[in-house]
Amino acid sequence: MKRQAISLNDSGWLRMETVATPMQVGMLATFSKPEDAGPSYLSDLVDRWRSHREFQSPFNYVLHGSAVPRWETLPDDAIDIDYHFRHSALPAPGGERELGILVSRLHSARMDRRYPLWECHVIEGLEGDRWSMYMKVHHSQLDGVGGIRVLRRTFSVDGDQRDMLPLWAIGVRGPDQSGVPATPRTKTPAKPSRKVVRNAAAVAGSLRRTYAESLFGSKDELRAVPYRAPKSIFNGTISTPRRFATQQYPIDRLKAVGTAAGGSLNDVFLAICGGAIRRYLQDVDALPAQSLIANVPVSVRTGEGASVGNAITFLYTQLGTDVADPLERIARIKTSTQLGKERLPQVSGAAMDAYTAGLMAPFMGQAITHLGGHGRPASNLVLSNVPGPTEARYVDGSRLEEYYPLSLLFHGQALNITAISYAGQFNIGYTGCRDNLPHLQRIAVYSGEALEELEAALGISAATSAG
Repeated sequence: MKRQAISLNDSGWLRMETVATPMQVGMLATFSKPEDAGPSYLSDLVDRWRSHREFQSPFNYVLHGSAVPRWETLPDDAIDIDYHFRHSALPAPGGERELGILVSRLHSARMDRRYPLWECHVIEGLEGDRWSMYMKVHHSQLDGVGGIRVLRRTFSVDGDQRDMLPLWAIGVRGPDQSGVPATPRTKTPAKPSRKVVRNAAAVAGSLRRTYAESLFGSKDELRAVPYRAPKSIFNGTISTPRRFATQQYPIDRLKAVGTAAGGSLNDVFLAICGGAIRRYLQDVDALPAQSLIANVPVSVRTGEGASVGNAITFLYTQLGTDVADPLERIARIKTSTQLGKERLPQVSGAAMDAYTAGLMAPFMGQAITHLGGHGRPASNLVLSNVPGPTEARYVDGSRLEEYYPLSLLFHGQALNITAISYAGQFNIGYTGCRDNLPHLQRIAVYSGEALEELEAALGISAATSAG
């Protein structure tokens, strides 16, 4: 059997994992059936997918070793498809509440390392003759952008295409059934030795400045610095059960707000999350006087090809939870995010991996030694925005209507908010620890109200901003 080394950054996700902190990411995709779908449409699709016993990476990888973990490639006949691929049905009335309860439970459970670290669940019984697919995979194998690229190659732009392959037959190296022409890949030239030296100096300098500011503070009031975030109710130890909530907005609506405020789509996303979190913390009388700090993943993946593992680094930004004025909040976020970007070294490849490892080392050390959730947090939560396909996608004629990400939590971080853009819609997934945040849905609702407040302050209406 072939074995593949796991990078230092990716192995960190394996070492941080406990029963209470499964290091897995997921997606929830909801589809509307084609007009010609018969009563057996979904069961026929499930049966056909279950018959596919050829597996592409990472769906044929099993973990080997613990001291020096590696991925071992299993032969197809060693993978139990009935364990990984499951068919479920919602109880009546099959609404968003019933779907949320099921998906929250599925996302809570840690995957068994004796098997390849993925599951796929087809869920029927949604109102409106719809169906959903919930998929989870270990974060050591795919990051958000890598997962999106697998899905781009799995879901088709052609609504008439039938007999499509399941995700595990596509993987990161299998056939592309999207119907989108492939972008030619260019080989990255080797860097001269002088460039390597400059990269090492840039990484060391950036880390030195970051950790000096962590110890002594920054002269820039709006610069967010790791390990100087205020303690909040999001930052204690967590338990196993999860809650999941969603929101969806037209992208044009958010972009109109960004244009009016002189900011970007991501600035608007951070601002409405900051406003929602401020209100939630006020509800429970737990709002810190200092602004909460978000850890924002930044993709450094190059080219169009997906690959196993992660290609991300992180910046830190303030969320303006200490101010009531929505315009002041987004202005502060714009400045803070720009200051965070300035701290990122202008390097790529192995040099950026080294920077990310250095940035994550104290955080991973806390998690591995079970000290997470007891001291001052590196940040209060993770906020991530991943670009998805701009055109509608289909699976055997079923149109993908909604697509939401589910993320991971760990001790010291009980809340993660991740967004994915798709076909003109901005889909936000809120993942929280059930015991720490029993009313997670309020944050999702308050996000919409924070958006309305921002529109009102800018003098634009939702109808106008949505086009």
